[in-house]
Amino acid sequence: MARLYNFPTGLDGTGQSIAIIELGGGFILEDLRTYFSGIGIDPTPEVVDVGVLGASNTPGDEADGEVMLDIEVAGAIAPKAKIVVYFAPNTDQGFVRAITDAAHDTENKPSVISISWGSSESAWRQSAVNAMNSAIRDAVLLGVTVTVAAGDNGSDDGVGDGQSHVDFPASSPFALACGGTRLVGDGATISSEAVWNDGPSSATGGGVSDLFPVPSYQSDAKVPTSVSTPGFRGRGVPDVSGDADPVTGYNVRVDGQNTVVGGTSAVAPLWAGLIALLNQSLGKPVGFLNPLLYGSVAGKGAFHDITEGNNGAFSAGPGWDACTGLGSPDGAKILAALGATPAAAPATASARTAPPQGGPKPAGA
Repeated sequence: MARLYNFPTGLDGTGQSIAIIELGGGFILEDLRTYFSGIGIDPTPEVVDVGVLGASNTPGDEADGEVMLDIEVAGAIAPKAKIVVYFAPNTDQGFVRAITDAAHDTENKPSVISISWGSSESAWRQSAVNAMNSAIRDAVLLGVTVTVAAGDNGSDDGVGDGQSHVDFPASSPFALACGGTRLVGDGATISSEAVWNDGPSSATGGGVSDLFPVPSYQSDAKVPTSVSTPGFRGRGVPDVSGDADPVTGYNVRVDGQNTVVGGTSAVAPLWAGLIALLNQSLGKPVGFLNPLLYGSVAGKGAFHDITEGNNGAFSAGPGWDACTGLGSPDGAKILAALGATPAAAPATASARTAPPQGGPKPAGA
C-alpha cells in the first residue's frame, strides 16, 4: 500500500508517537509479533496501552479486530514510531476523555491521533458534539493531527431514513476525515481506483454535515448544500481517502487468525502512519493539516483524484467530492509540498443543535 501511494522512502517514524483511540477490545502481543515478522518488520513496533477512566487492554471481544487493524496498519507504515493505544469506555465521556488524554500526554507525546470510531451525526447529543469538537480542536491547537474514519455505510451512514447523513467525529471541522476507495494495483503502479461501494452497508461514508457550517478551507471545494437540511451549506466529508474495500484491503492478524479486512477504519491509521513519516522528515508536527491540503498541497498534484463511482447519494468527480474528498495520497508529493509551506492555525467552529445520541461504534459496524 505504501508503494502504491508513493509514501516517502527512507523514513520509518523514528522519534514519532501515534495515538490510537479504542472504545473496547484489546491486542495480543504475540499476534503483533507474528504479524509484523511476517511482513518483514523485526523487531515489532513498540506498542503501549494507556487506560482511560478504568478501561484497559482487554482482548477477547468483537472489538479486537478494530484494535489490531489500527495497530497493524499504522505500524506497517511507521514501524519505528511508538504506538500508544488509549482504551476508554464506550461512552461520551470516555471517548472525549481519551482524545483529551492523548493530546495532553506529556510522557508519550503523540503527534497524530487516529480514530476509527463514530456514529451518524443524528445519533449524538448536543453536549457530546460540543465536547468532542472542543477536544479535537484542542488537540490541533497543540499541533496534534487527528485522523478520523468517515464510516462504512454509504451516504445514509446506516440511519435508514432515506436521507443523507455523515459520521461524527469525522465531520468535525478540525478532524481529517478519511473516506474509502477500491484500489487495484501492482507493486508501485495503480491500475484503477474508484469509490468504495459494495452496497449500502459496505461503502464509504461521505456527504454534508447538518451540524457544522462549511469551514473556510473548503470555501472553494464546491461542497453541495445539505440534502437533509435544505439551504444549509455544511462541512463536506471526507477530506481525503485511501483503499478501504475488503476485496483489495489489508492483511491483518486478529485473535490468532490471519484475515483480510477493509473499511475506512483502516484509512484513518493509514493516514496517521503517513503523517508520522511527514513529521519525522520535517522535524516538526504538521498539526492542523486540512487548510494546507486544500491549499498548496492540492495545488501540487499530490492527490490521486478519484472520478469514478458513488456512495449512494453522491458521485465522485474532478476535484473534491463527497465520496473521496480530495483523493488518495501521493505521499512523496505531499511531503515536498509541505516542505515549503507554513503551518496553519485552526479557526473557530461550533456545531448547530444535534439530536439525542446513541453509542459510538467502529466505522465498520
